Amino acid sequence: MSDIRIATAEDQILLDKEAKYCSYGDTVHYIEPPRIFSRCEGSYVWDTEDQAYLDLQMWYSAVNFGYANPRLNNALKQQIDTLPQIASQYLHKGKIELSEMIAVDAKNKFGLDGRVHFNVGGSQSIEDSLKVVRNASNGKSLMFAFEGGYHGRTLGASSITSSFRYRRRYGHFGERANFIPFPYHFRGPKGMTKEEYGSQCVQQFARLFETEYNGVWDPKTNQCEYAAFYVEPIQGTGGYVIPPMNFYRELKQVLDQHGILMVSDEIQMGFYRTGKLWSIEHFDVQPDVIVFGKALTNGLNPLGGIWAREELINPKVFPPGSTHSTFASNPLGTAVGLEMFKMTSEVDYGAMVMAKGKYFLEGLQDLQKRFPIIGDVDGLGLALRCEICGPDGFTPDKATLDYMVEEGMKGDMIVDGQKLGLILDVGGYYKNVITLAPSLEISYPEIDLGLKLLEQLLVRATKR
Repeated sequence: MSDIRIATAEDQILLDKEAKYCSYGDTVHYIEPPRIFSRCEGSYVWDTEDQAYLDLQMWYSAVNFGYANPRLNNALKQQIDTLPQIASQYLHKGKIELSEMIAVDAKNKFGLDGRVHFNVGGSQSIEDSLKVVRNASNGKSLMFAFEGGYHGRTLGASSITSSFRYRRRYGHFGERANFIPFPYHFRGPKGMTKEEYGSQCVQQFARLFETEYNGVWDPKTNQCEYAAFYVEPIQGTGGYVIPPMNFYRELKQVLDQHGILMVSDEIQMGFYRTGKLWSIEHFDVQPDVIVFGKALTNGLNPLGGIWAREELINPKVFPPGSTHSTFASNPLGTAVGLEMFKMTSEVDYGAMVMAKGKYFLEGLQDLQKRFPIIGDVDGLGLALRCEICGPDGFTPDKATLDYMVEEGMKGDMIVDGQKLGLILDVGGYYKNVITLAPSLEISYPEIDLGLKLLEQLLVRATKR
């Protein structure tokens, strides 16, 4: 095992400049010294010393289709040579056709007419969705959201994100969430099946509507104080927690009974991360609003947006000027988004992702049998989790996972004579969960390689 790396002279010059000139507001130095990266391809990134790292988090699931995907890169290059830019209030073919593609898909899957509105990223699209649901509910600013939920760090998005850390210094600007327990079965009551726990969570939520004195419901007028429930069908930053399949169906029944909209946040789990275009599709419910971003453009362009039911977003109720962004629906982003849809329609992409996910999960389950510090593994498609715990297999162990992340970034592991690093992402309520979001284009040999690298990190962690 090598000592901590020392930055090269060239890197140190850049790090000194970063320390002086760059805001740290969106910077997390997980290791010291931080790596500076120079190129990427497929499932790998290389630092300035040309050390390769297998990436199992793919830019927080923004690069679902692999770094420098040739087909998607070419779509961007071709668009640059034709219509690279146009103000968002003007029409272009890409905006119209991408909206159609998303809306027609939703009609086929959910039986609902709807429209698409674009913005420049996930958090900004959450803000647009808040406008839509507030408008539809006559200005109600209270929302339901989940414990462990993450929806972004703009002012509105952070107000419905369960971490107080993200809003502590800024106060509240209208929206406010009532955070409801998520069916996190591994840390739920013992002696219950996953499905039983899911039903119990729904029943606890339904209690809020039993009488007016439970705080949210006026039975005399049949009105709820809350406009919508924001859900991540699979929790992202919360640790890739996968609920039981009965959960959202039962929850949606309660919401529909009380006139509460369901907003499905697909920013991290959309675009086939879970084996379907939208992760909510696994649960047999009809969302009222879908929010998307990240992998729509494979990280090549900051384009996100919302799909909403026709009743919520038609021009009569949501007229021109309701919201606006200069770079929304820009031609470069929509060109890549259209090509992504074409690419994933040419093969059974969902089946491919589910098969790879099953294979990867079986490998994680094998590691779990051999390493007691792995308390839980789970997955849906290629959204996978590996929870690192103490020797009892349950007590959260953030320190050990932090150690594993640092060791992975040393770039000194050897597999079949190749020197490699491993990029992992940390999530979970206790920051003790490896949230695995590999490229959906990852090969089976690369999955095997990732498992071997994880095994080396686990060996180091147990021997330290």
